[in-house]
Amino acid sequence: MSRLRIGWAEESIVPEKKVSLAGQFFERISEYVESEITVTAMAVQADGEEMIMVSADVVKVEESLLRMARDKFAKLTNEISPDKLMVAATHSHTSLKLAPPKEYAKQGNLTTVGILEEFLPEGKGYQELVTPDENVITPEEGAEFLTDKIALAAKKAWDKRAEGYYANEFGRAAVGMCRRVSYDDGSAKMWGDTNTANFVAMEGGNDSGIELIYTFDKDKKLTGVVANIACPAQILEQRSFISADYWGRAKAIVREKLGSDIYLLALCGAGGDQCPRDLVRWVNPETPIDDPNVKRPNLPKRKADPSMYDISGCNRAGKRIANEIVSVFEEITELKEEAIFKHKVIKLDLPLRKATMAEYEHAVRELEYYIDKNKDKESFNFEDNARMHVHAGTIMRYRMQQNTEIYPIELHVVRFGDISMVTNPFELFLDYGNRIKARSYSEQTFIVQLCCGGGAYLPTEKAERAGHYSAYISSGYVGHEGGDLLVRKSIKEINEMWEE
Repeated sequence: MSRLRIGWAEESIVPEKKVSLAGQFFERISEYVESEITVTAMAVQADGEEMIMVSADVVKVEESLLRMARDKFAKLTNEISPDKLMVAATHSHTSLKLAPPKEYAKQGNLTTVGILEEFLPEGKGYQELVTPDENVITPEEGAEFLTDKIALAAKKAWDKRAEGYYANEFGRAAVGMCRRVSYDDGSAKMWGDTNTANFVAMEGGNDSGIELIYTFDKDKKLTGVVANIACPAQILEQRSFISADYWGRAKAIVREKLGSDIYLLALCGAGGDQCPRDLVRWVNPETPIDDPNVKRPNLPKRKADPSMYDISGCNRAGKRIANEIVSVFEEITELKEEAIFKHKVIKLDLPLRKATMAEYEHAVRELEYYIDKNKDKESFNFEDNARMHVHAGTIMRYRMQQNTEIYPIELHVVRFGDISMVTNPFELFLDYGNRIKARSYSEQTFIVQLCCGGGAYLPTEKAERAGHYSAYISSGYVGHEGGDLLVRKSIKEINEMWEE
């Protein structure tokens, strides 16, 4: 056990140009900046071990982008191994669309649009309805810009390490709720309508807990807050502006009440089946949205949260989080200056979720039928991709599994005093996170999803049986067998750090 050295840094990732916004099937170009998107870095060193955790206001950080950032970081310093740099996404859907350069991109990495184009007859093509121009940063430029900022923030945080104190605390704020609706025929649907006699229950639970770390300098002045919430930041996902979503509002309030120089490291917990919307007390968007999953016929008026598709709802969620951070801070009675600190980087092979021959053949037939039915269309666009996404994804998976049976991931396990942190690259369903937390030996367990990779959804067995988006084969690379293995490995590695 030794004195902690902690450093913080933050960099804006708002480019000078407009951006193509990531996170939806339809194309969007940013119209303005609703709140600043950033990368925030916290460096920690103690007991001869170290880590740098970076939180980025983006949808995901693919493995290729992680390698880019680490390569750039390695050129800035050789004092810490680049493998100890972790990058996690808040899952904002109002941030940059990213594409790595060819030397970092995966070979043969087809998209569902690419599959769709393969099946189109001669003379037909895919047409983007919103075409970026010279005033819009390209996804390739976005990848260079983002990874430059990640490396820079990590280096600054590392250089600013200084002895200080910390307090690990716990709070509650109602933000995340299950977004999969179960029906009486055994099916389920993401964003499903609950105002129907077929509605039985929400498929999963929710977790209102906030795992918190407060850091202080040698004079016991607050320097930063780590907040881990089991809910992605995607209230504003349908909108056409740049935004850090509810984390932008939370950060603004925290700085207003606790100090303008306070850092906030936002970490998303196991929230693959979670969202900030109450699907039972449904409130329609204030501004109409062209999404069939959002339409609710004959909807009774509800007295509930503001629309969780709009800025009003975003402000409410951010306020709840910030108020709880401030309230818990005011009750802190003990600061710790020493901690057992360990950080382990693990390479783990998980079983690839496979498509059967029957599923593949069905997907081919459905895609061919759809294209033939729409053969008189002049061109195909995002609406066709959305409708055929599940079938195109199944075709992609069947091709992929001819060459591999595994999906390799990078897993980080950290002991920080009485706290454990464990990462994964997925949109991990809440049940997996609950299993890890319940069996962990640590006083608090921070589960950080969408970290060091972009493995998409990892659904439960129950969700796989019920189907729909987030549970389809095309929705993620790993199924419940891999999820069970991930849980067992995470628990084992955490608990061994307490047994040593």
